[in-house]
Amino acid sequence: MHNDGKVVPLHKAATDQATHSPLARLPVILLQVRDKAAQQLRQGLQDLFDNADDTLFEMADRARNDVEQNIFFEAMRDLRLKRKHIERGFLELFFEAFVGLTQCDPAQSTLPHALVYEEEAPRTDDMERSVAIETMVGRVLNRDGFALGQLTARFNALLGESRDDPHNPLGPAMLCEYFLQAGRNLGVEIKVKLILLKLFERYVLASTDQLYAEANQLLSATGVLPELKPAPARRATDQAAASVRSEARESDHLPADDSVQEVFAALQELLLHVRGSVAPTLEPSVVAQPISTRDLLRLLSHLQQYVPALTAAQDDFDLRNQLEQLLTRVSVKSGKSRFVGGADEDVINLIAMVFECILDDRNLPDSLKALIARLQIPMLKVAVLDKSFFSRSSHPARRLLNEIADAAMGWGDCDGDARDSLYLRIEQVVQRLLNDFVDDPTIFSELLADFLAFTGDERRRSELLEQRLRDAEEGRAKTELARRRVERALNQALLGKVLPPSVVAFVRDAWSKVLLLTCLKHGDQCAEWQADVQTMEQLIWSVQRQDDPEFALRLLNLVPGLLKSLRNGLSSSAFDPFATSEFFSELEALHVRVLEPSQEVDHLVEVSQRIVLPIADEGAQTLSAARLPEDDASLRQVDQLRLGSWVAFEEDEEHTLRCKLAAIIEATGKYVFVDRTGMKVLEHSRIGLAQAFRRGAARALDDTLLFDRALESVLGNLRRLNRGK
Repeated sequence: MHNDGKVVPLHKAATDQATHSPLARLPVILLQVRDKAAQQLRQGLQDLFDNADDTLFEMADRARNDVEQNIFFEAMRDLRLKRKHIERGFLELFFEAFVGLTQCDPAQSTLPHALVYEEEAPRTDDMERSVAIETMVGRVLNRDGFALGQLTARFNALLGESRDDPHNPLGPAMLCEYFLQAGRNLGVEIKVKLILLKLFERYVLASTDQLYAEANQLLSATGVLPELKPAPARRATDQAAASVRSEARESDHLPADDSVQEVFAALQELLLHVRGSVAPTLEPSVVAQPISTRDLLRLLSHLQQYVPALTAAQDDFDLRNQLEQLLTRVSVKSGKSRFVGGADEDVINLIAMVFECILDDRNLPDSLKALIARLQIPMLKVAVLDKSFFSRSSHPARRLLNEIADAAMGWGDCDGDARDSLYLRIEQVVQRLLNDFVDDPTIFSELLADFLAFTGDERRRSELLEQRLRDAEEGRAKTELARRRVERALNQALLGKVLPPSVVAFVRDAWSKVLLLTCLKHGDQCAEWQADVQTMEQLIWSVQRQDDPEFALRLLNLVPGLLKSLRNGLSSSAFDPFATSEFFSELEALHVRVLEPSQEVDHLVEVSQRIVLPIADEGAQTLSAARLPEDDASLRQVDQLRLGSWVAFEEDEEHTLRCKLAAIIEATGKYVFVDRTGMKVLEHSRIGLAQAFRRGAARALDDTLLFDRALESVLGNLRRLNRGK
């Protein structure tokens, strides 16, 4: 985005050494921090570019003149062409910065280039860009500087260095630097650069609170300065909890503990009418005594040991019923009716209802529901211990459940349970919790870090395959479009003409390849394409006898240039030189015959059938001939799909294919789907996909956070229940 030929790559010394120093020198926890942050940054960049087109189009629509409008249209085109390069360059620089943490002397580091004036840029542009960057960085520091400072301190403690915030790889100055460096080849005006910077702030920097909170949480959970007090949350609750609190009052500025208690109090009000569902069955005369939270946890730990056997073949484990039976046995043994206190019962009821909702969720593969059902008691225990489980979306236990569900999104029912690595890893996580979790919730942070490392490796492999697939599909689409354009040019030039068969064969078999290469390299609007088409038209004209008395003179003047153009074109397409010489000899004879009135050209044929080139893409799918109105609901559903969206295709009554949208090939209108490993499994046209949605053969999967989605659904049901009461 800035045209500075003297830019020194970030951490150049570190990068040079990185070729000799493996990433293994970086602590594993930092790799986990890096990969989790990269996932969020990648999504932010995708959102940025998804919205950039609309923003620039609106600016073009409001332009004061044609020149200004053209600036925005050219920027849109340039951005589309270079989007992938910028996204890839940003993440490469981000990864390099983490490598540099162990190899760069912080004392020798200079300020990120984003905060330094460019010597070669015009001063006005330079100053505008620098002021914009400083303002953006300042806003992030004012808002999330405390959390960033903690993160820098943890990096320094882990690495034994003394690095400041501006050189933290996750700091706003460095994030801006990655973006500027990755987009330095964008040939756009300063006004467009400032718009892109604003979009970067909106879609990437606006979420630094989550970025820093998750990084600090991972480091703290592994013992890196755990004594540091967490930064005050920018938002006291997540979306589900916020909807509960909105029924009372907003409390974004309350201390964290007060916010947690307020959220839980609001939840208890909603749960008031479902109390009494966990109680022992005893005579009314028996003395009732509440069970302590500590004893409740002991009962749950006892019950936890029987969960695998109870749910090995089914996912309908009734938590409240099992706990009630256990309380009854304890009550009979002690002679006192033991019941669960109000707050603990509210937690039990809420967790039970959330898991009922989770296990009814169609987005979760049935084959994995039995595994996730076993997490019910560990999640209940951590919620009893820590009420922030309901109000903090970054809670390790809650995140672990969400990450498992997210990874399982593409797991098909046809996958082999015993052989699938994802199934085995989830099973290991579940079994570890059932065996080892008593009352120390740090186990969730450990398992979360391990699971993220596992899914991160799988994701990187699948993303590499997806990128190769996109490149291949776009290449095929480009070739197919070029082939169709060449066909049109040939048919326009040949149809209805009476020509020697050798010329028709030459145009179809040889010159079509010249046109195809030109179209692929330069497009069909360039001077090279026009010149090659003109050469073909001149060739066709030259072998037809004309009534024009000036024909002979015009032909003699044309032939030298025509032969040169033919020879150059055939050479560029690596056409057989012997076949070229043979054709030129025959062409010479044809020209002699058309110039001599007494000579007739033998074996003339009329080209009456359209020419279809024998170079079509064998993998191309024929587009559906059916049509749907543009306001059709199923078409709108297709248009709402984004890259990365998951769709379930019903293959038959027993088998469902879950696949992810990996590419939308705009040139051909083709939607390409892959499985969770990144392998191509399906492709559809826009109309074909809409028809599949329409007849119920396909349905979009909801990839929002599983626990949050279930909690919001439960809260909605409770609100309706309370209104009915």
